[in-house]
Amino acid sequence: MRAALLSVVSASPVAAPVVLHRLTVERTYPTELSTAVARGAVVVDIRTDAERTAQGTLPGALAIAADLVAERLDPTGPGRLALAVDHDVEWILVSADGARSHGVVAELQAQGLRRVTDLVGGYDAIRAARLVEAVTEARHVAQDVARVTAH
Repeated sequence: MRAALLSVVSASPVAAPVVLHRLTVERTYPTELSTAVARGAVVVDIRTDAERTAQGTLPGALAIAADLVAERLDPTGPGRLALAVDHDVEWILVSADGARSHGVVAELQAQGLRRVTDLVGGYDAIRAARLVEAVTEARHVAQDVARVTAH
């Protein structure tokens, strides 16, 4: 289940009750990754080359620099990925620790992508949960493997 972040404004006992505000950016948790991939979500690794070298790769994820993601995922743009067929493709962005991807998701949502989330905790959380291989189950990965092995 994708969860929306909530902002809590604390109040003193004398003041108004606690107010919860829904933020626009939804997030995917590491335990939800396998299910999201099974339903067709595309995982995009926006870590830098240096981060991937230090932390390890994320097999099955598309590695796209954070500054190029908006261009590549925009279904109306000339530099779009073949998988970017419309604004309803489900994308899950992964950064090193989840911080950078959160801001990129907000930008992509403002651009009109409706099903883009970031992974809570980023690659660090995937590794800690031992889910690094979960992305290799993705349909687009299986299709690519089938195309390559058919030759």
